[in-house]
Amino acid sequence: MRRSGLIILSLVAALMVPLPLPLTAQTRVPTSQAEIQMGFAPLVRQAAPAVVNIYAKRVVAVRDSPFAGDPFFEGLFRDFGTVRPQVQNSLGSGVILSADGIVVSNYHVVGEATDIRVVMADRREYRATVILGDEESDLALLQLEGATDLPALSLRDSDSVEVGELVLAIGNPFGVGQTVSSGIVSGLARSGTATGTGRGYFIQTDAAINPGNSGGALIDVNGDLIGVNTSILTRSGGSNGIGFAIPANLVARFVEQAREGRTRFERPWAGMSGQPVDADIAASLGLDRPGGILISGLHPASPFADAGLQPGDVILSVEGQPVNTPAEMVFRMSVAGLGEEAQVTTVRDGEEATVTVELRPAPDAPPRDRREMDARSPLPGLVVQNINPAVLAEFNLPLATEGIVVENPGPYGARLGMQPGDVILAINGQAITATEQLPDALDAAAAAGGLVAELQRGLQRLSLRSRL
Repeated sequence: MRRSGLIILSLVAALMVPLPLPLTAQTRVPTSQAEIQMGFAPLVRQAAPAVVNIYAKRVVAVRDSPFAGDPFFEGLFRDFGTVRPQVQNSLGSGVILSADGIVVSNYHVVGEATDIRVVMADRREYRATVILGDEESDLALLQLEGATDLPALSLRDSDSVEVGELVLAIGNPFGVGQTVSSGIVSGLARSGTATGTGRGYFIQTDAAINPGNSGGALIDVNGDLIGVNTSILTRSGGSNGIGFAIPANLVARFVEQAREGRTRFERPWAGMSGQPVDADIAASLGLDRPGGILISGLHPASPFADAGLQPGDVILSVEGQPVNTPAEMVFRMSVAGLGEEAQVTTVRDGEEATVTVELRPAPDAPPRDRREMDARSPLPGLVVQNINPAVLAEFNLPLATEGIVVENPGPYGARLGMQPGDVILAINGQAITATEQLPDALDAAAAAGGLVAELQRGLQRLSLRSRL
């Protein structure tokens, strides 16, 4: 029995020997009883001062309607009632990235806010302004007013993060104050699963994330920022152990563009449409396994078209990183950066090849010829633009879309039912292909006493009618 006990102790001791891990993580198990008792306290003491609470206010237009909440009449009388301004408050978190007061948070926390107050862990308060924001990525950078010598977190290369790593989430859930929760990296390359405005590539964690944690830090065991917490999957509204964070590599590009003085985040333009390669598509193409993106359409000005790609080709990786959804590909292009060249691995007719794709913004040509209808027009305040590749990207329109797009419907256009992003096809039967045609077409409709506007909205074709 004594010999068996010694064998068991030897096995236990062998299992407790630290295993070699990637140098980028530099993680280790506790080596003393004191370290075990301390837990994550030294790490939290190091990182927590750089995580802040954010209080934002925005003014929105709210319509007072007696039909509000009615499942039937609210839709019929959506424009009924008086419009009045209302102040909305939002609560979230942020991470200090530089000693001079650059803070990253989520766009849905601070986007379009008129008043932003940032409170540090030591209760110091600062006013802040948004210097760079992007609703699609759900990221925003703030500049704290008069801030100097602040604690800041370092960004880690998020491509070095592995599933199973220990992580901490730090934020201000439900406004109770700064809170720390622990967990692991549960998954990588999550796309199309997170809720909210963000559409991209996420790190998944089981560290508890709740409302108010948005914009907070997801850090590794060295105290480096690997992601910005953005959303959760839940049925109850509370944490179910499925949270998502925007990778630090994309945050680094935001900081880079902010330092360059840009006020709007610019990402490389793909100019293509595609779909994930599932098992059926892989079998039809003769691939040995599902994976990659099947190109279904290419704009003539697309950099992928310039590189020689064609519809029917499969994109397997960008810069050596596998891509399985369009969102992953856009993320990889954004991380590579504007003005760079990316190595893209493709498959055509069973043959694998690597091509070089120039990463550039969508061309803003031909001219947009932006026009706003004046007070004499039947639709005063209506703002339209000619559609070009840059406009396609801004309004997320299908690649084959042509003509003019509504930037702002104006008060009368909104009452008629127009929305930003609608494509105007015709006015009273007259095809509209350029903004210069619209004023005369609207004047002719006014002379006729009635307006019939044919629009394209997504996959829907609409006909809006009004007496003038």
